[in-house]
Amino acid sequence: MAKSFKRGDRVEWNSEAGKVRGIIVKRVVSDTRFKGYVHHASKDEPQYVIKSEKTDHIAIHKGPALKRVKARRAKKRPEVDPRRNAKHTLPSQLM
Repeated sequence: MAKSFKRGDRVEWNSEAGKVRGIIVKRVVSDTRFKGYVHHASKDEPQYVIKSEKTDHIAIHKGPALKRVKARRAKKRPEVDPRRNAKHTLPSQLM
């Protein structure tokens, strides 16, 4: 069975510049003209519109060219104790 993806999936593919990661924006199931080319797609062999994470460029690829990758986890911001970081606190006269 062919790989199947859905909107919002994070995927990776090879390009001339190396590996690119992006988010699936849309699943295409009929022939579509994009950037001057006709991309042939069907329900059995859909193509996917993908937005690059770094450059925000849009691309269309077939399922076999894509690899699902884990979703990014949000970085946890360290909690700052105002007593330990006194140079960033306001003087009491300004409060």
